[in-house]
Amino acid sequence: SGFNSIGHMDTMLRGRHHIGHYKEGEEFIQNVFHVLFLLFSGKEKSNLSICWLQYEISKVVQCLQAKNKKKLKAQGRKSKKLAKNLLKEPDNRNHLSLWKLYAYLEWLLGNIDDARKVFDTALCTAGTGGCKSPQLCSLSLLYAQLEAELLESTEGAIISRAVHILTKLAESGPYVPYSGQVLSVNVLKARKTYEHALQDYLSKTPVSDQDQVSDANQLVNLVGCYALFQYLTVGIDAAVLIYAQTSEKLEAPGPQKCENTGENFGIQNFPTALEAITLLHTNLLRFHMKISVYPLNPLREALTEALKRYPSNQSLWRSYIHIQRKSHSASKARRFFDGVTRSTNSLEPWLFAIQAEQLRKELTENVQRADVGEIHSTIPETGLTNRIVALFEHAVQSENGTHCPLLWRMYLNFLV
Repeated sequence: SGFNSIGHMDTMLRGRHHIGHYKEGEEFIQNVFHVLFLLFSGKEKSNLSICWLQYEISKVVQCLQAKNKKKLKAQGRKSKKLAKNLLKEPDNRNHLSLWKLYAYLEWLLGNIDDARKVFDTALCTAGTGGCKSPQLCSLSLLYAQLEAELLESTEGAIISRAVHILTKLAESGPYVPYSGQVLSVNVLKARKTYEHALQDYLSKTPVSDQDQVSDANQLVNLVGCYALFQYLTVGIDAAVLIYAQTSEKLEAPGPQKCENTGENFGIQNFPTALEAITLLHTNLLRFHMKISVYPLNPLREALTEALKRYPSNQSLWRSYIHIQRKSHSASKARRFFDGVTRSTNSLEPWLFAIQAEQLRKELTENVQRADVGEIHSTIPETGLTNRIVALFEHAVQSENGTHCPLLWRMYLNFLV
């Protein structure tokens, strides 16, 4: 037809297949990267390399979600080749963020041993900044999170690879790859180090805007490392306590003033940090529920509180829908969606409210169809259909909804 969309729309199903990356759109995007790559140098080039590799990783994740092994293999080869070429660039050789993405790519492709080698190499060459080095903190956090996800239960976690990584980070010495043991003395020392580092961070005042952004990122990584360390060595309650204390500190406008601006030092300076910490908190609770018995309520409360504050955070909405699917009562979730859509202009609550109802409809239909053959067509599920249409109608009447092509496409798709 001479018309092709660029990139992908992974929310729409076409027959059995998800709409993936179109060939022409994909060529266009690759050309853009190639052309830009020649125009930049130094830090800009490194930042562009990071964007490029993140884009490649998103395609690998898409193949993983679609469970298409053949496509995953081909995509994995292409992405790895690109990652290696980017790391050969003189500007990128010592760029820890790129090494981190390359190791993550290997991990996603299932090459865990190779990924560990890359992580270990990066940590060995990264120097001895410890908790004070933002890149080192972020690298160690991802490595420890991936290692923790391999654990079947929290028993024996104290001698795991993840604890070794986080202990080494706190020691601020040269990194030594995991040899199968973690000394309890080192664990105690590391706990003290993390505690002091976090207190120092929360009491210091950012001077300039630039510092503020890097400080916010550093604070998130530090809290993530400390909480994960506590989770693996003490337990879930100790980790939740750290998230609660940090959030409390960031929410309260402090008495001390910024010297040059005279502003209070509180949530105004760290709104992004607070959102990221909330996300780490809810993800940890979800992970803990997966590997052990734990009540659903703390997670539900944390998510509802967070979503009232950050109504456009898609990861939080995904988690919320995921836990709501487990409960048989829809009324609580519906009341919550209704409250959030009234109090915000962002479109995400509408889109996720619709998605939640569509999943419910799918579930009801599957139950009705079970082992009955063709009888199901005589008892259509009209209540949910009418509810979804009503949600679409309200959503497209909202100011942002009117101008959202995705929403209109979803509506048409549903009516078809």
